[in-house]
Amino acid sequence: MTSLICTLQDHRDDVNWCAFTSKLLATCSGDKTLRIYNTRDFSELPFSPLTGHGYGVHCCCFSTCGQFLASCSTDATTLVWSMDTGEIEAVLEHPGRSPVRVCAISPDSAHLVSGASDGTLALWDFPSKQLRRTGAVNDTTMVACSFSPCSQVFVTGSTYGDLRLWNLDMNQLHAEKNAHDLGVTCCTFAPSILSGGQVVQFRLASCGQDSHLKIWAINKLSSGACKMQLLHTLTGQSAPVLSCAYSSDGQLLVSGSVDKTVAVYDAINAVLLYTLNQHERYVTACSFSPTSPLIATGSMDKTVNIWRLEDGCSANGGKSIPGRTTAGRLKLLVSDWSEEDVSSWLVEEGLGGLVDKFTANNIDGTELLGLTKETLASELHIESVGLRSKLLRKVEELKSESVCSGIPDEFLCPITRELMREPVIAADGYSYEREAIESWINTKNRSSPMTNLPLLTTLLTPNHTLKMAIGRWKTTH
Repeated sequence: MTSLICTLQDHRDDVNWCAFTSKLLATCSGDKTLRIYNTRDFSELPFSPLTGHGYGVHCCCFSTCGQFLASCSTDATTLVWSMDTGEIEAVLEHPGRSPVRVCAISPDSAHLVSGASDGTLALWDFPSKQLRRTGAVNDTTMVACSFSPCSQVFVTGSTYGDLRLWNLDMNQLHAEKNAHDLGVTCCTFAPSILSGGQVVQFRLASCGQDSHLKIWAINKLSSGACKMQLLHTLTGQSAPVLSCAYSSDGQLLVSGSVDKTVAVYDAINAVLLYTLNQHERYVTACSFSPTSPLIATGSMDKTVNIWRLEDGCSANGGKSIPGRTTAGRLKLLVSDWSEEDVSSWLVEEGLGGLVDKFTANNIDGTELLGLTKETLASELHIESVGLRSKLLRKVEELKSESVCSGIPDEFLCPITRELMREPVIAADGYSYEREAIESWINTKNRSSPMTNLPLLTTLLTPNHTLKMAIGRWKTTH
């Protein structure tokens, strides 16, 4: 079930793109502006609208951390904006001065790629904002681009109808000709990496003027060769499909169409779940929030609709639930407790008399787990031996609680079996705690902890989707 929760009506021309972070929503338009909203209540930020482009803005995208926003325009530039101040951080002038139709920032925020109306591509070093490589596909316009979740390759789509896979040296690894009859309009990688044997696999969604939304498997072989296989063709919309986006867990896929509808699919089983019908003209943009069950859709009717998915999603939208009890404070979450959490736990365990001492010494969850008889006596000045023993016994009970008491297995590092703090994806497609897999690689001769096969590369990619999912889970338990 879905519900329309609000409609944003600030743009004066077609809405061309929208993009989320956990806290912000950005939209851009043919009216030359970008608008930035707070996702808490969808109020516009004080520095919005952003007005640095001389012509219509075609595309916008956030860096992974949300600190920067990139936007591109018919004025042949890609602008990088600070989301702290709304000021322009850099102006990237496209080689050849052709209108820039699409831009994308890699998940590791190391690179930005921009594609133009003359078929040229520019690859920029994002931290330094310096041009690194250029490439081109003749006789076409670049209109779509997406980086793989490992940040090492990207796909472009053009009005010619082809999808092309590139590496960071701007070498073409694969060209899928006629992927969409009459032209590609958008493409997006799923956030996960699949692996088996000597193959690393990505999923890619693309849409086009043929009214189709397609799901592809991109297989990267140990030899370096790449193959692309069509898995599903989704036909839930009756006119050209202009935009598509994956949810942060890769389970859902949304698309917007010339038929004025928004379609939401089960991306795994390729099943249409919902068709939404609130826009009055073509739906040109769509985006999932990475941390809440929200979708934003933009249209040529100059509006942006915000939708909430009610089922299969966090009912509280990622907000903290007050009143957590000891039963809800699992062992692996103790280190994340605030000072208030520790105080509440002391009261629940019949140790309320210690609250003032703990508060005065700023004891949070990490400090709690590190307490010893010596620190209790010398630093907290707890003189009663019996009280010190009772407290330490309660702390040990916290430490010894089962790690399986409700924690989803996919949140546990396969090596340490502890809740992950900095999950990263290795070449075998599995996610691990960064410190654990780095230690494993350094001592186990680059073998996979899960398959025991050689890792094709030691590259570790931050799993931002999993980290956000763990964060959402922690706030509700």
